[in-house]
Amino acid sequence: MRIIGWARALRTGCALLLGAALAGCAGDGGAADRSIPAGSGPPAAGASADPAASRALAIYYVGDTAAGFRLFREFRSVPTGDPGSDAVRQMLATPAADPDYRSQWPAGTRLLSPVTRADGVITVDLSAEAAGPAQVGAELAELTVQQLVFTVQAALQATDPVRVLVGGEPVAELWGHVALADPVARADQYAVRSPVQIDSPAHGATAGPEVTVTGEAAVFEATVPWEVRRDGVVVRSGFATSQEGQRFSPFRFTVALEPGEYEIRVTEDDPSGGEGRPPLSDTKQVTVTR
Repeated sequence: MRIIGWARALRTGCALLLGAALAGCAGDGGAADRSIPAGSGPPAAGASADPAASRALAIYYVGDTAAGFRLFREFRSVPTGDPGSDAVRQMLATPAADPDYRSQWPAGTRLLSPVTRADGVITVDLSAEAAGPAQVGAELAELTVQQLVFTVQAALQATDPVRVLVGGEPVAELWGHVALADPVARADQYAVRSPVQIDSPAHGATAGPEVTVTGEAAVFEATVPWEVRRDGVVVRSGFATSQEGQRFSPFRFTVALEPGEYEIRVTEDDPSGGEGRPPLSDTKQVTVTR
């Protein structure tokens, strides 16, 4: 999530060439209704009907950026017959693999009873620790609750508001900042999510010499600049094209690398020419083997 600039002249020349080459390679992850936070979709035809079959659950975390705190996600393959509950458990109990992401839910917070969805409301019942001291200001407190909202909505593939209970009982607020008297609606994703996100490879992953990078972006003219660094030196760079501009949609590119340790970085393009806020980015560390 470090911030980098990009030369607009380079963008103009490279985007045309790589956009044409990569547009046909874009993944189909954006085919679903994009008003729903991205998560695992319904099983494909012929998929296992096992209620405990593994699903890729999108778990959201908070990251600090030049534009303030934003939500980022990591996918976890989890055997589950109850994706809403298991996604919340993963969010509360499992730290992010990427050290740039974190969760501010108080230590020990756990899910007390299964997540339910009825009458247009998702209900999440958390343990008493959820209402304990949290080192958060107003902005981070609001986004921490949105972390829960996005995670459980993604798992259920629904945008119903989320009622948060603590110890089985309603609470008026959390941490002195977040009102919970009513179910919490999902915030505008363009205001709270990072505009660029690498979904694969995961941070710390091992890959072969042909590394395919996929993710989601909501960026100007669907242009996603990327670069690969080794020991801080840029060894590859280019541009990918997301399926749509200014809306969250998938991007994909493949880069050939020699064995070694690398940082992969994607960023927003900067239509302001440096006059607006710094572009936001996402990074992943990978090990390439033969």
